[in-house]
Amino acid sequence: MRIKKGDKVKVIAGAYKGTVAEVKQAFPREGKVIVEGVNMVKKHMKPTQANRDGGIIEKEAKIDVSNVMAYDEKAKTASRVGYKFVENKDGSQTKVRYYKKSGNIIKD
Repeated sequence: MRIKKGDKVKVIAGAYKGTVAEVKQAFPREGKVIVEGVNMVKKHMKPTQANRDGGIIEKEAKIDVSNVMAYDEKAKTASRVGYKFVENKDGSQTKVRYYKKSGNIIKD
């Protein structure tokens, strides 16, 4: 999975299509992500010691990673993500992620 926690993504399918937000959590084994403010669901919570009031809370649910695309803030476009090796100053190589459309390197 090429999308990680902290990445800016653009939702490309569903009710929240066109929304640009940050990934709060990634689930690589499931192929799903939780995006801030996207796929909001209402959950009925029973009163507990941690949550004294209980009631109905609204929270983000997981969405499939195929419904989001990495968003390049410099180029202001959504793009696929690729991997390449970059030469360091000392001559060693480092594997980095980059936006395929613009070629900009993603800061991890």
